[in-house]
Amino acid sequence: MTLNIAGRTVETNYQGFLHDIDDWNEDYAKAIAERDSLTLYNDHWELIYYFRECYRENQAAPTMHQIVRDLGRKNVRFHEQKAYERHIYALFNNDPIHELCKLAGLPMPQPDD
Repeated sequence: MTLNIAGRTVETNYQGFLHDIDDWNEDYAKAIAERDSLTLYNDHWELIYYFRECYRENQAAPTMHQIVRDLGRKNVRFHEQKAYERHIYALFNNDPIHELCKLAGLPMPQPDD
């Protein structure tokens, strides 16, 4: 599928995942979020950039366990990691890992085994 985002043409699959991760920018994330009826707030952007950084370092998207472990400890609003995990699920309409990979311009995550 071809999308025109902020005057640029980008290619995605039928679910909105970029064919080339180098085509990602914030305008793409905003357009995909709008298409998916999602309003992006600071917490969303923190997770999007965390996903991009993890992918750059590991060539793989983080798991929910990794997110909660890494970011849940740093987030002073949540006293326990389970509360942070519930917060992440509240931020997204669908599967958070799937949606975050799409918003961050990363490949579609593999299904859990």
